[in-house]
Amino acid sequence: MRIAVVGGGPGGLYFAALAKQLDPQREVTVWERNAADDTFGFGVVFSDETLDGIAGADPVIAAAMEAEFARWSDIDIHYRGAVQTSGGHGFAAIERTRLLGLLQRRCRDLGVDLRFSALAPAADALARDYDLVVAADGVNSATRAKHADVFQPSLDERECRYMWLATDRVLEAFTFTVRETDFGPVQVHAYPFSAERSTFIVELTERTWRAAGFADLAARDLPPGRSDEDSVARCAELLGDFLDGSSLLTNNSKWVRFTTVRNATWRHGNIVLLGDAAHTAHFSIGSGTKLAMEDSLALAAALRTAPDLDTALDRYEAERRPVVESTQRAAQASLEWFETIEHAVGQEPEQFAFNLLTRSRRVTYDNLRLRDPEYIAALDRWFDARQPLRRDEPAPPLFQPFALRGLVLRNRAVAAPIAIDRAENGVPGDAELLHLVGKALGGAGLVLAGMTAVSADARATPACAGLYTDEQTGAWRRITDAVHEHSGAAVGVQLNHSGRKGGPGVADLRALAEAELHAIAERFAAAAVRADDAGFDVLEIQAGHGYLLSTFLSPLTNQRTDRYGGGLDGRLRFPLAVVDAVRAVWPAQKPLLARISAVDWAPGGTTVDDAVRIAAAFASHGVDAIDVSSGEVVPHERPAYGRSYQTPFADRIRAATGVPTIAVGGISTYDDANSILLAGRADLIAIGRAHLYDPAWTLHAAADLGYTGPGAHWPSMYAAGSAKPPVGGRARPMLTLRSAETEPVHQRWRPGR
Repeated sequence: MRIAVVGGGPGGLYFAALAKQLDPQREVTVWERNAADDTFGFGVVFSDETLDGIAGADPVIAAAMEAEFARWSDIDIHYRGAVQTSGGHGFAAIERTRLLGLLQRRCRDLGVDLRFSALAPAADALARDYDLVVAADGVNSATRAKHADVFQPSLDERECRYMWLATDRVLEAFTFTVRETDFGPVQVHAYPFSAERSTFIVELTERTWRAAGFADLAARDLPPGRSDEDSVARCAELLGDFLDGSSLLTNNSKWVRFTTVRNATWRHGNIVLLGDAAHTAHFSIGSGTKLAMEDSLALAAALRTAPDLDTALDRYEAERRPVVESTQRAAQASLEWFETIEHAVGQEPEQFAFNLLTRSRRVTYDNLRLRDPEYIAALDRWFDARQPLRRDEPAPPLFQPFALRGLVLRNRAVAAPIAIDRAENGVPGDAELLHLVGKALGGAGLVLAGMTAVSADARATPACAGLYTDEQTGAWRRITDAVHEHSGAAVGVQLNHSGRKGGPGVADLRALAEAELHAIAERFAAAAVRADDAGFDVLEIQAGHGYLLSTFLSPLTNQRTDRYGGGLDGRLRFPLAVVDAVRAVWPAQKPLLARISAVDWAPGGTTVDDAVRIAAAFASHGVDAIDVSSGEVVPHERPAYGRSYQTPFADRIRAATGVPTIAVGGISTYDDANSILLAGRADLIAIGRAHLYDPAWTLHAAADLGYTGPGAHWPSMYAAGSAKPPVGGRARPMLTLRSAETEPVHQRWRPGR
């Protein structure tokens, strides 16, 4: 097999070495346009998982890398004069020039043809002369651009500006530094890579970058290879207290924006993309070199095991794409956190550090507890000490009480409002009773009845429950009495008008005259009175998901030209009228919630900035907490589903307004719930589908956490099951003379000590 590799970076070189090692008869040629000793960048960081793969694939390369590594396990977060440290992470870094050198040496030893300072022929020309063409030609891949019609690349240039630097301050750990300046927050991502140097990446939001004067400094034309020394000097000035006399070092250092690269496919005939040419992930969660070398290993393995080239290339992409996409989702969450860091600045150092550590959703409360138990124990104590309703015994965040007006919830778990559509003529029956009582017995602090219509024509389906007749009120009273008698949960109801989503609903939003709008607001108020009579503790107004109030809020559905349409103030007018009508009759000591769709997931729709204004307006009219959902407004929406995917909206609203928020959507584990609460992203956690899977979700979370306090109420008939049941298995004998040594939680990079 004749193999052409375009690009002599770490990914291309590592693949060439593996391919030649696995079959010495292969003819492998690498083209690199730069000289062998040219490099851009400084250090490269690896995880232990990747290094295990490298060690198994080529022990020679692994040993050479190991001899050069800086190793540590701590992450330090410098913020507001304090340093928070989390241990047990496991990192290794190497100088990029040293990595390239050892990969080049390995390739030469194996007989790879290396051609430096040489432009590769076009990929389609190579494809005619070689059996396989590997395009490892970087983020600006000429191969990808030439065949864009096949690869269908998506290039998402982000907002923040960053500059890749180094410093002669030898850091002891992976270090995040956030400095609050008069211009805005300045963040640094840094890590050691040798006994003399550390990588030092300065990142700024666009607003901070311009306010600090960097736009003017960066406007000058600089020749290729020349660093923006004026901007570097300005960075040194802004970060002088952290640098403490150390210097910033440059290597073609200029301000750039990060571009997330995605491709519909990674192959075109016998041409295949590898590394940054195929995909990128933001530097805040790891190294592009790490991903490229993982690609190289996977491609070499596929060539070895597949019966033919087509199968090998398909296998390579099938194996790597899910891993890469998972990494990109985490990287997206991380880069968006740094893009909106201004909303996290202001937290106390302990919470800010945890928020930063868990920003990608890959690192979580439980994950950190396993890595560094004392770090999480200290955070639990910190969080517990700051709760206004502290109990005598400490509790994990999920099992802390929370007050809304005169109501105190025993924990932060909410059984999300779910429409079960089993009512007859709007009257709830045994199905609704079993559903809500089951969640209450399962330990949730608050259970919410879903989508309850304020009138017969407000139902989304004929089987929707309602609160507009005496019979319905009495039926609901039977359910709330059962919840209160048999559990410690509070119970609430979500009031709704289906609008254009209902069978008997409103066909055209513009057809609603002012008198009709007034009548609908009165029906909401009448339903609120009935909700109080029925014994509900909490009321939620449904103003999201494309139902009537939501259609007023979204610019995609509100096309009115009168005072109820137009800008956001006009679009808010009717929903606020409903809130006012409800709050006027709903008892002052009882909480009022509102659910919104924070974004429409469609161009021209509601944005998170709009959601902040909507939440603030609702709060000023008496809403006590915002239940933050998204979408379901227009059929052409494109939501970015994933774990906790709506939580950033709750976080943004809470940070910007100070209004309590309920996070909902894609939250299924107590680990994610604890992470969200401890990071300050929300105040309550609504669990939907996971509660359908396990009605006792909350109590099982307490059992897994070993928590037995008042935040986890086991009903008397379930008390015997409050401990986790025994599992199968047998006792294992100890058959070693000495116990395996455990790695210390805290390892620092201290060369020469």
